[in-house]
Amino acid sequence: MYSGRVTTPERLIESTRELLWERGYVGTSPKAILERSGAGQGSMYHHFSGKPALALAAIRRTAEEMRATAEEVLDGPGSPFERVEAYLRRERDVLRGCPVGRLTMDPDVIARDELRAPVDETLDWLRERLAGLVEEGKEEGQFAPGLDGEEIAATIVATVQGGYVLARASGSPTAFDAGIRGLLALLRPARPSR
Repeated sequence: MYSGRVTTPERLIESTRELLWERGYVGTSPKAILERSGAGQGSMYHHFSGKPALALAAIRRTAEEMRATAEEVLDGPGSPFERVEAYLRRERDVLRGCPVGRLTMDPDVIARDELRAPVDETLDWLRERLAGLVEEGKEEGQFAPGLDGEEIAATIVATVQGGYVLARASGSPTAFDAGIRGLLALLRPARPSR
């Protein structure tokens, strides 16, 4: 699965990321990590103090990747509305769900402050970044002046995360896509009347 150039710690982190997304914390056993990574027995404990430390490295990596992907779109070209739209419409593996959002539903991750922290930080960062775009759009007259940036940002994140849940439940991206279209219709700048 991995080329000879990828280090053992990298293989362990990447395998743990995949398994956390697929199976959650409890389902990500040391045996499954070793099998997925192709690492030798004892490798995990040689490079990490145990499963919690490896899971933390994997969660941090997933959070960093999510931030980088979102930042690329949110800092991209276009008006604030166009950047919010680009974020909402960016390509996603809807039926797999959000790798960070799914961690919020994992009781073993949420119960451990150190594992929950990167998840909280990432979602807080995303809401702050989106709130800033909404405020910027209000200043430019793209969004209604009465909108609260923080509330709209929370609505955007809730729509995306809820859309993942509905899509997974139905086995179809239809509900996710409908939620995105509905939110964009509500946020779309009003066209001046003639």
